[in-house]
Amino acid sequence: EEVVDPQGPGMNRILSEHYNPIVLKIRQLEKPVIAAVNGVAAGAGANIALACDIVVASENASFLQAFSKIGLIPDSGGTFFLPRLIGWQKASALMLLGEKVSATEAERIGMIYKVYSTDTFEAAVQQMAATLAQMPTQGLALTKEALNRSSSNDYKTQLLLEDDLQQQAADTHDFKEGVQAFLEKRKPVFIGK
Repeated sequence: EEVVDPQGPGMNRILSEHYNPIVLKIRQLEKPVIAAVNGVAAGAGANIALACDIVVASENASFLQAFSKIGLIPDSGGTFFLPRLIGWQKASALMLLGEKVSATEAERIGMIYKVYSTDTFEAAVQQMAATLAQMPTQGLALTKEALNRSSSNDYKTQLLLEDDLQQQAADTHDFKEGVQAFLEKRKPVFIGK
């Protein structure tokens, strides 16, 4: 209601004060962010999910770019993320037609990482989060930085960035621990430094 209220805050204020800061925080956070979709992700909800580093869904989930059906354009980063994930043509059609995409189809076209059965969904998401938490988190943060910057870099600039970030990763305790554990044939114990 506040969106159509002439005395309300206006759509641009709602986006700039609420939705856009969420998307920016997800992309700037130096940790992997998992979106676990277990139902309908429509509009900004779908696009906030797509802004995450890893998107997984239960088999009963679906995604919907519903904006065109009410006279709006996709927001919350949708016009940035969706074409990069599935290609311009497919993204354009989904955004203009407002068609619902099942979780299985979303996985097939590369919109999301993986679909899990409803029975195993919660446990699978918890396991994924636990796995990431036990990994060398500095390396994960640097990987996320490289991915974020790749969309605006040419390949030569990206190679230079990789050189720089790889050196930063090589200077971490966790890298040294990873190599030592490999040589000693044991599981590494990473501490995030």
